[in-house]
Amino acid sequence: MWCIQTIDAIFRARMYDILDLYEEPYSPEQPLVCLDEKPKQLLDDMRTPIPIKHGSPEKYDYEYARKGTANIFVAVEFKAGKRVTQVTKQRTIKDFARFVKMLVDEVYPDVEVIRLITDNLNTHKEKAFYVTFSKDEAERILSKIEFHYTPIHASWLNTAEIEINVMDIECTGKRIGDMGELNSEVAAWTGRRNKQNKKINWKFTKEKADEKMSKYYV
Repeated sequence: MWCIQTIDAIFRARMYDILDLYEEPYSPEQPLVCLDEKPKQLLDDMRTPIPIKHGSPEKYDYEYARKGTANIFVAVEFKAGKRVTQVTKQRTIKDFARFVKMLVDEVYPDVEVIRLITDNLNTHKEKAFYVTFSKDEAERILSKIEFHYTPIHASWLNTAEIEINVMDIECTGKRIGDMGELNSEVAAWTGRRNKQNKKINWKFTKEKADEKMSKYYV
């Protein structure tokens, strides 16, 4: 928050909106889903690493070969201990629209509405669906989505960032050389986290926000 000198009414309204949602009881009919992306640089080892063995740590060379970049979409329903991931070559407006369509049609086909929390990236807008799909299809998808945006410079309010940090520590922080390996690693990590029903215990409330940040309110 060092880059923000004051916090205006728009910032507070968006922050309160998200914190109110986080305090609501779990609703399977109206799931609260947080979404974010993670860019990943594909790096291959120049020399074959020596695996870890008893009494000796893993050994790998500092040199690597660049193999391009990829993107990982992460959607987490943190109150249910559920996450959905997808590896894509790019992070375009159409990639975002297709990922959300997958959430609507394949992951949550029977819910009333998905309450989707995301940041203010220019691809995360309703126009993405009209660019990607027909008007009727875009409107069908959007009828099942309720957007909630984090304030500018406050993406830390999105629990998907916490999940991405865990993914980096447990899975994607290492060198991965190609899309196939990245897909396999992310899928295995996602399945393991879901099987373990890992949840996020969010404790930051409106009251705590006011206590810590009210001196910056305008």
